[in-house]
Amino acid sequence: MTQRFSHYLKVHLIDGTYELFRNYFGAPKRKSPDGQEVGATVGILRSLVALLASPRTTHVACAFDHVIESFRNKLYPGYKTGEGIDPDLLAQFPLAEKAVSALGIVVWPMVEFEADDALATAAARFKDANGIGQVVICSPDKDLAQSVRGKKIVCWDRRREIVLDEKGVVHKFGVRPESMPDWLALVGDAADGYPGVKGWGAKSASAVLARFRHLEQIPRDHQKWRISVSRAEYLSENLEKNRDDALLFRRLATLREDVPLKEGLEDLEWRGARKRLRHLCVSLGVPELPNRISIWRS
Repeated sequence: MTQRFSHYLKVHLIDGTYELFRNYFGAPKRKSPDGQEVGATVGILRSLVALLASPRTTHVACAFDHVIESFRNKLYPGYKTGEGIDPDLLAQFPLAEKAVSALGIVVWPMVEFEADDALATAAARFKDANGIGQVVICSPDKDLAQSVRGKKIVCWDRRREIVLDEKGVVHKFGVRPESMPDWLALVGDAADGYPGVKGWGAKSASAVLARFRHLEQIPRDHQKWRISVSRAEYLSENLEKNRDDALLFRRLATLREDVPLKEGLEDLEWRGARKRLRHLCVSLGVPELPNRISIWRS
């Protein structure tokens, strides 16, 4: 196909799970002709069609949590599960994967790993590929901030039009990207189901990790911190009492970069929607949606 770029390529990596949740709670509910709730799936399709309309969008992949559980559930029983998620939302995961694939986008449905692991793996793999100017992780998920590298790998919150490069991560969280797993271990992540270390908040974690970067480097004697932190002795004591938990939480927060993704960079080039998308859109009750797509595979 005719290349739609000028001096360098951007790889867009889509957090499909985030997009599905965002559209489920943010887009209008919609029933398909057969009565199935499909509003989130239609929302994702519309969003990605708009993204693909840009001439700068040439290489794209989308990762989903095909199942909510992952290897992390074996490490920590309290880690997030599918319990409590609306069945109408869960039922749209396979449908959304099918729709995004029909749009001609590479789909990574994660089972053992999580969608974030696939995105982190792809970002690390493709950032130095020949001709790649930037890898754009399309997600506001703070877990993915650890994958940011300078301006080469960035996170893009498409809803709020905010791009987070490495300086942006430091400005927002107070630490460099490589310290984000340590920061999350101290602060905790309610969405993922681990509590962090008692007493530690965002400000104290940022202040300490900005100086020492990783948990192992934090002096056990708080007087050696030599920074202004409220209740430093209390924080130090709690960290010592819960050091094993903190290290476990960091392991939970650390994204894997060894997911066995079979696709190479050339496979991510978007060559147009697949013909089956037209039939799928009819079944979703949006037969007009394909009219917005200008490139189709033969």
